[in-house]
Amino acid sequence: MNINSLIQLLVILEECSNPEAVVTELEQILHGCGFEYYGLLRHLPQNPVQQNPESWAAALAGRWPEHWPRIYAAKKYALIDPMVRYLGHAQRPFRWREAMAAFHKDAHQRRMEQMMVDAFGHGLEDGYIFPIHGRNGTLASLSLAGKPIELSPVEIALLEAVARKAFWRLLDLKGEAPALETVLPADTPLTRREMEILHYLAEGMTSMEISKMLKISNHTVDWYMNGLQDKLKAKNRQQAVALAFRHGLIS
Repeated sequence: MNINSLIQLLVILEECSNPEAVVTELEQILHGCGFEYYGLLRHLPQNPVQQNPESWAAALAGRWPEHWPRIYAAKKYALIDPMVRYLGHAQRPFRWREAMAAFHKDAHQRRMEQMMVDAFGHGLEDGYIFPIHGRNGTLASLSLAGKPIELSPVEIALLEAVARKAFWRLLDLKGEAPALETVLPADTPLTRREMEILHYLAEGMTSMEISKMLKISNHTVDWYMNGLQDKLKAKNRQQAVALAFRHGLIS
């Protein structure tokens, strides 16, 4: 792998004038590094396990084996994908085998192994994932896959920098970066009770279920919820929960 090419790419990405150019430059370097397949995913502001596991991220760019996305969706692998699950806790880049090892005693181990067999059969023999973190948690990730490739610590560090640069450059060019950089006003902290209600909402509970849990009336729950929506500048409960995830209030 040419380390100088990765360093040069960081400069080139900054000079790209449109999203298409960013993707072209990124693909060219990744292919030169030996990775035939990749995916740059933006994580959606929601809890993938408790809400909708199959729509936990949106693709910003990527290239995968022809039939793999369809098979992955049809077999609902997103529900048990060890890489997706491991990514929820990872602070640093990791290799696929690390994620598999972390769940070796998991109840879904057989399904995970079947997923890996299917992936291998489509040319996805090995891979790495590079989390992209913001102030409030994981914003995105870059997945690299194909034939097994041994990356040195320096190469991993440079690819991690490339992942961050490509992600933020794409968002800048699309005009979407400011939305991720907004923060809650410092003078509107949430109370302990508001935080409790937020967590229960994120788990999909109704006002009635929350009222029973907290031993308060439905009316009181709704009162707290209205206050939460005002503080978070949310139009409804669903948006309030999404904003809470985005701002790192719940995870």
